[in-house]
Amino acid sequence: MSAPAYKRILLKLSGEALMGDDAYGINRATITRIVSEVKEVVDLGVQVAVVIGGGNIFRGVAPAAEGMDRATADYMGMLATVMNAMALQDAMKNIGLNARVQSALSIEQVAEPYIRGKAIRYLEEGRVVIFGAGTGNPFFTTDTAAALRGMEINAEIVIKATKVDGVYTDDPKTNPEAMRYKTISFDEAITKNLKVMDATALTLCRDQKLPISVFSIFKQGALKKVIMGEDEGTMVLP
Repeated sequence: MSAPAYKRILLKLSGEALMGDDAYGINRATITRIVSEVKEVVDLGVQVAVVIGGGNIFRGVAPAAEGMDRATADYMGMLATVMNAMALQDAMKNIGLNARVQSALSIEQVAEPYIRGKAIRYLEEGRVVIFGAGTGNPFFTTDTAAALRGMEINAEIVIKATKVDGVYTDDPKTNPEAMRYKTISFDEAITKNLKVMDATALTLCRDQKLPISVFSIFKQGALKKVIMGEDEGTMVLP
């Protein structure tokens, strides 16, 4: 069996990925399947860090947040990501994966604070590190947090899990003629506004020459294929 193409990765999971077919919240079968795919990669010797979003939880309270101060709403979203991080950690523990949650907000009763050196040490010890609370600052997305944490831990690639199997020329759900890019440059993704990640995250990765892979988390075995360097999803390259 060939060796993995990457030794250390940053996996970006949206909160919506945990919903499964539910309207919001965490679908237990879905989260179990996702962490099983992560375990398959860890068992190959790959060091895995995760940045998780909070849309699945915040969606349920979003109507009440209308008209709310933007910073306050963003902090609520950060707390939702910590809840998801704890759920991921628990699901990983149930299948024998050792995981640690680090939060950009100080919530020491439930998660240790983000400390770069500790995170890297955990990865070197074979533990999965789950980063919650985004960057810890309002007005920044969890995409930006993924780019930032990926650079800080010296990840070789940021792997973004989505609902579609890559980046397309148009929305494949509405346009059957849409074509999937196998590779695309950062500049083209930004210029064409292809929604790979937000512009801040894309610019950070471009400037630091940190590649991004976009794949479908709902396609079984896709994460392992990306890790093995196979043709899966779309690669965004400098």
